[in-house]
Amino acid sequence: MTLNLHVARNVARMTAPATPVAPEDDLRLIEERAWDFSAREELLDAAFGPSRFAKTCERLREGRKPARRLAFSAMDGADLVGTLRFWHVDAGGAPALMLGPLAVADSHRALGLGGALMRLGLHRARLLGHRAVILVGDEPYYRRFGFAHAPVGGLVMPGPVERERFLGLELAPGALSGARGLVAATGAPLAQACAA
Repeated sequence: MTLNLHVARNVARMTAPATPVAPEDDLRLIEERAWDFSAREELLDAAFGPSRFAKTCERLREGRKPARRLAFSAMDGADLVGTLRFWHVDAGGAPALMLGPLAVADSHRALGLGGALMRLGLHRARLLGHRAVILVGDEPYYRRFGFAHAPVGGLVMPGPVERERFLGLELAPGALSGARGLVAATGAPLAQACAA
């Protein structure tokens, strides 16, 4: 699936207020491709540094395949300049997605690519029937997409996180209302996913 940024903006408006995006024809959002691996890893290294592998969220992602049809790349011509992935988790007894990482190349910040990726990803998650999304991130940034502390009040991550950065969004009302306890990875292991 390929969307130019103009189409992606229109699709994404269904879920959140629009964010300005540069009207450059070469910018487009696509589903992640297997051959984007190296470029994505370089982008994530530049955005988060080597400490990204020590984060608690990485424990829920490592050795797992991202959620089907919920891994996206922002492309400028042939260059990968943004990435967003979602992962299957059990959120204290409730099926959910974990969002992250979201990253945009320094050269393309302030163009609205992060917001466009977010809106597209959340819209796709709703269309696929997912009911909730959790993340660990900057609350002032994610608040504009509807994320808040309350939906994850009864949840605990499997390692240290700054509690004020632990956020959730119910895509369906009440999806996390009874969720209590540990967040655990439920996505297909990479080895199993490759054999399928």
